Amino acid sequence: MTDSSERAREVLRAAGIPPGDLAHLRPLGGGTYNTVEELTLTDGTRYVLKTAPTAPGLAHERQLLISEADFYGAAAKAGVAAPRVVVLDGDTLLMTLCPGEPWGDPLTDAEVAVLRTELGRQLARLHEITGPGFGYPSRALGPLAPDWRTAFTTMYDAVLDDARRYGAWLPLPADDIARTARSAYDALDEITVPCAVHFDLWQGNILVDRTTGTPRIGGLIDGERMFWGDPLADFVSLALLDDIRKDEAFLAGYWEAGGRAGFDRSARLRYALYRSYLYLIMLAEAVPREFGAEENRWRREKAGPELLAALREIDETASTP
Repeated sequence: MTDSSERAREVLRAAGIPPGDLAHLRPLGGGTYNTVEELTLTDGTRYVLKTAPTAPGLAHERQLLISEADFYGAAAKAGVAAPRVVVLDGDTLLMTLCPGEPWGDPLTDAEVAVLRTELGRQLARLHEITGPGFGYPSRALGPLAPDWRTAFTTMYDAVLDDARRYGAWLPLPADDIARTARSAYDALDEITVPCAVHFDLWQGNILVDRTTGTPRIGGLIDGERMFWGDPLADFVSLALLDDIRKDEAFLAGYWEAGGRAGFDRSARLRYALYRSYLYLIMLAEAVPREFGAEENRWRREKAGPELLAALREIDETASTP
């Protein structure tokens, strides 16, 4: 019996499922941090098992599965398509399997517009779910904070410290980045309600189900980056290396379902802050993940300029009354 099979049987036992019902186990690709496997039982039921890594990571990446379980709980309350938690057992999370495959080609322009509108509606519902405080549910960076400014500045400082500690490549010195970011921090005070935020909704974490013929959103997965905070932060990964303000279909669905998001001066500052935060993560994590030369080059060529663009927007917007 392999270690993976032993682990899977132990988790099934913790979930109250006879471990002897495990018929098949196979690894699932696409993840960049946790180990993910599909479990099939003798009756055909399929689950997903995620196991946390033991390798070094960024400061906020401790106990990520706690945050992921919280995300799926929030999604269930909102009626959003996502896995449902079966059991969280230490460093393993067993969840239901969502239909579909990671969003990719080929899709017609009309299909993309319909999916983006549906995605907007689902995110608006998700953002109605509120938490007990601000920050990462895992408490990796400390207890949940009573205000968003305290939580987010702690998050931002932590990833800058990670970049310094690992000697990660950045397009500017970390102290210069911190100085620019601080000029936007007053805008964080406008957020007074801690909402559920996925923060990693690039296309690989959005499943598209084609089983009915018409593509639809099958599930929002890999919620391990989840935090309680500003819904606007979700817009960054939804338009990775781009700008959500160009996505008319998504915004139409979001507003139609009651999502409250505008782009006044305060929102522009916060959106630029969140963009810079994500691109900092993409650059800082390259060291502990030990990416190859090609992946590191891609991140420098793509995330580096996007980080600079976000910082420029902070500078320009902060200097305008």
